Amino acid sequence: MSLDPLLSEPVSDPLPLYRLRDAIVATDLLAAAIAHLDFFTWLEENPATLGAVCAHFEIHPRPADVMMTLLMAMGLVQQNGGVFLITLRGREHLSAKSPWNLAPYYTSMKDRPQTLDMLKVLRTGKPANWGSYDPQAWAQAMEREDFAKPFTAAMDCRGVLLGPALGKKLDLADSKALLDVAGGSGIYACALVAHHPHLRAAVLDKPPVDRIARESIAKRGYAEKVSVIAGDMFADAWPTDFDVHLISNVLHDWDEPEVRVLLAKSHAALPRGGQLIVHDAHINADKTGPLHVAEYSALLMNITEGKCYSVREMGSYLADAGFEWVDYQPTAVGRSFILARKL
Repeated sequence: MSLDPLLSEPVSDPLPLYRLRDAIVATDLLAAAIAHLDFFTWLEENPATLGAVCAHFEIHPRPADVMMTLLMAMGLVQQNGGVFLITLRGREHLSAKSPWNLAPYYTSMKDRPQTLDMLKVLRTGKPANWGSYDPQAWAQAMEREDFAKPFTAAMDCRGVLLGPALGKKLDLADSKALLDVAGGSGIYACALVAHHPHLRAAVLDKPPVDRIARESIAKRGYAEKVSVIAGDMFADAWPTDFDVHLISNVLHDWDEPEVRVLLAKSHAALPRGGQLIVHDAHINADKTGPLHVAEYSALLMNITEGKCYSVREMGSYLADAGFEWVDYQPTAVGRSFILARKL
């Protein structure tokens, strides 16, 4: 058995442990819908589009979309021709008209700080604060070493499983140089060169994460294969001497306009025929699940400016940026990758 964890894998499945962490705020989103909006009583009488839901409850489209995806994944709402309808389960158990209405059971959660945070996010579209790092938003907090170091470590430990799972699924035989955009500790770049030894790779990230990445890559023994480039993925031009880009667990932190900016920057920097790998947790095309990804999307919506995007949304954004769809495959613990090629 290899001593390098990037070339091995655990025997047991950690998905239940991922779900416990990733779903931690999904119940608060459901509670906000029930206890503050009385959403299901209204929907029973008013089948509605997403726009109508936003207008009636005065909530923001991004968190509203995440809420509706979660409710569909929970089997409480369904969609027909763009119109949301209450399901039998939602009608029997969450409408005030039903003798089996459970809404009062959720009312006890109404004043929990986390539920109130969810209500605020729904109404403003702005993320709540991450932990105790008030009042800075997550993106600004990442510029502080006291936040960036433990956060990067958290993502690194996740990447020890996800990186090799991605590396085993990808065919990069014709690729030479990979740029890992906002690659954090460099765990994914290391995993990909471990599984594709002909590759050279670089991590693009801004201070202080670039220094953290150099230390982590050296500790793993990949400093000769993986370099680090200090830079801001939004503000700086991306280097052009790479024929494949990896954007792993990054787009879900940003709203649609920023996602489109990053895809456009990738397209501009890649050569013709260059490949883009979008590795993330993706909602299915109909936005009905999977439930664990819908739960994770609620967490992302709460603490960042983004959400989990559906494969249909990503396909549209990629096409608009000038990419053609090549492949989509699941990897591990609910994550997946989309492979696209620059036209």
